[in-house]
Amino acid sequence: MAWLIGTVVPYGTAAVLLSLFVRGTPLYRFCVGWVRMALWGSRAICGIRSRVQGMENLPDGPVILLVKHQSAWETLALPVMMPHPLSFVFKRELLYVPFFGWALGRLDMVHIDRNKRTEAFGRVEQQGADLLARGNWIIMFPEGTRTARGHQGKYKAGGSKLAVVTGTPVVPIAITSGKCWPRQAFIKRPGVIDVSIGLPISPVGRTPANLMAEVEAWIEAEMRRLDPQAYGASRHAAPKTRAQP
Repeated sequence: MAWLIGTVVPYGTAAVLLSLFVRGTPLYRFCVGWVRMALWGSRAICGIRSRVQGMENLPDGPVILLVKHQSAWETLALPVMMPHPLSFVFKRELLYVPFFGWALGRLDMVHIDRNKRTEAFGRVEQQGADLLARGNWIIMFPEGTRTARGHQGKYKAGGSKLAVVTGTPVVPIAITSGKCWPRQAFIKRPGVIDVSIGLPISPVGRTPANLMAEVEAWIEAEMRRLDPQAYGASRHAAPKTRAQP
């Protein structure tokens, strides 16, 4: 935590000042420099490493990444892993986090008020389509918030709605970050975080609920394959789908 705070203060300040002159992808690449420093700290200080499979599944064109969310680790790791700039859809409260949130607000992201669902999706649809057209990839966490290791949240269909509206394929991603970086935990554990990237799923001819049900089924089955100890033998069967419209 000391490493994160000690590095984000000068880096976030520099990003805000730089944004007066540079925006878009150049500013994003500059900010990814801090993300690399944060990940280096997690390896060097906490002994957290990663193992990635399925990079060959990523398409060349526009895509919406739908990701299992167990900790802050994936928000740091995925911008480094992915070949295109990422535009996160996130709650607007993050903009008020000193230095980190200030810099985040200068990037091409989509921040929403989760208390105004209709207005929020309108914002996601409008800005998401524009960002996809500019070559950014959209990244969303269907469960909406971090879930504890071995647990499953309610999958909401905001990401699949955007996919259907824009005709953009989705890529499901399973991540076992809770093994090393538990949700809301100060203490981190050394170990290996597995990242599994699924095949693109076309939204053509699909409803948002049906599309999200397939995403949920793949992610949750893959989580149980990657981290069976977290779910236990009694819960190792394929999960029921519960996509929300």
